Amino acid sequence: MTVIDDTQTSLAEIGTLIRGARQNRGLTQTQLADRLSTSQSAIARIEQGSQNLSVELLSRINAALDADLLSIGTPRASHLRVTGGQQLSGTITVKSSKNGAVALLCASLLNRGRTTLRQVARIVEVDRIVDVLRSIGVRATWSADGKDLEIVPPAELDLGSIDEEAARRTRSIIMFLGPLLGRERSFDLPYAGGCDLGTRTVEPHMIALRPFGLDVVATAGQYQATVQPDRPSEITVVLTERGDTVTENALMAAARHPGLTTIRNASPNYMVQDLCFYLELLGVRIEGIGTTTLRVHGLADIDRDVEYAPGEDPVEAMSLLTAGIVTDSEITVARVPVEFMEIELATLAEMGLRYTLSPEYQAANGRTRLADVTVHPSELRAPIDKIHPMPFPGLNIDNLPFFVVIAATASGTTLIHDWVYDNRAIHLSDLTRLGADVRLLDPHRLDVTGPTRWSGAEVSCPPALRPAVVILLGMLAAKGTSVLRNVDIIARGYEQLQERLIELGAQIETFRD
Repeated sequence: MTVIDDTQTSLAEIGTLIRGARQNRGLTQTQLADRLSTSQSAIARIEQGSQNLSVELLSRINAALDADLLSIGTPRASHLRVTGGQQLSGTITVKSSKNGAVALLCASLLNRGRTTLRQVARIVEVDRIVDVLRSIGVRATWSADGKDLEIVPPAELDLGSIDEEAARRTRSIIMFLGPLLGRERSFDLPYAGGCDLGTRTVEPHMIALRPFGLDVVATAGQYQATVQPDRPSEITVVLTERGDTVTENALMAAARHPGLTTIRNASPNYMVQDLCFYLELLGVRIEGIGTTTLRVHGLADIDRDVEYAPGEDPVEAMSLLTAGIVTDSEITVARVPVEFMEIELATLAEMGLRYTLSPEYQAANGRTRLADVTVHPSELRAPIDKIHPMPFPGLNIDNLPFFVVIAATASGTTLIHDWVYDNRAIHLSDLTRLGADVRLLDPHRLDVTGPTRWSGAEVSCPPALRPAVVILLGMLAAKGTSVLRNVDIIARGYEQLQERLIELGAQIETFRD
């Protein structure tokens, strides 16, 4: 559970917390309403983030859910107490993609009609983008069960009222550039934030968008953008970085360009494919989906009412599989997008992991291939070659950190080469606090020697999402009691992760000082 400071947290974030706690306790909205002497519709509005909350009502909700979800006034960080060394069991289902949802939220600005996104990940990152959209006049409404989101942009965006605080707390705000250049002649955006992963230049985005007439000047805390109206009917964009968000920005710019855009060195990763499938529903014809060359036949105007279900998240799938692997457990992870995890599964098989796959079936979007993956207790060994990420179809850059804690359970020494990010390897070396033999060779390479005799420890959460989750997973393997401090960053990319791990048998307690 996450602690809320009511001076800085949106109603949507509070509603997400309340909904998650209610569901975790097996209560319906009606049952919670009975405990609070209110109506089911009022609970629905609270969970949608569309009802103001008094201090008195927040206190009653705490009591009704037998939880300390909300802190009123001075914020206090939340921490996790983990009793490790427990085997897990059962089935856990992968939720929809965080990165896919964020891109689709930005892309909804391309459409003058109504976009309904099904089974959206209710995470902090999504709520921040929704806050930004609402601040500029977009009508964003959650369904009664908090799973679907309806988005209707206004005829004219009110960019002067943008929620700068929410925008600065997410790097995803940079993906507003692509859709906005098709609507506006000039606009300002706050600087992008996000995880502490070293220097991450935005220049690849500028290179991708200049052919569409975008010119950006960075001033104090702002991107000042102007768009030149004259552009050729046929545009070729060569990306200098095969990045996911860079490709998405170029795609969104191309979608509203009334001509043919060819994007070379494009990322074919899962969130890019999700965006392509959505754009096709809007009437944009795209050739080459799943390849590194995309040919986009854009439209000058888009006005369609569409529904789309983002695909399942391969990074969450890898997180959950890792929980089973490092605790030497047999668990089933359902709805795994296997086409985006083939290299990961092949690498794990090389390391000696025994796992079984169900027959494949389609995701709700009708395009993505899914399967249920069951991992079995296995004697792991270090791979012969180093483990390193590559753009899709290589090993996912965001999945690499999980191989550090997996390698720590294997016999032998594994070289992990994280060539993308400057600081992430440093954060991952915190596993030494739990007894792992992790040697930092340089800012990009780690030597990991196992098997580890895990032991409990107290660790402060690193300021990066995946390393934070990796340390939590290491604590599940460590005998005794561990404490992971300042865990709010985990909610940025995972919906109720600790509660879902508890359902598998993990012993995790949330507390505050």
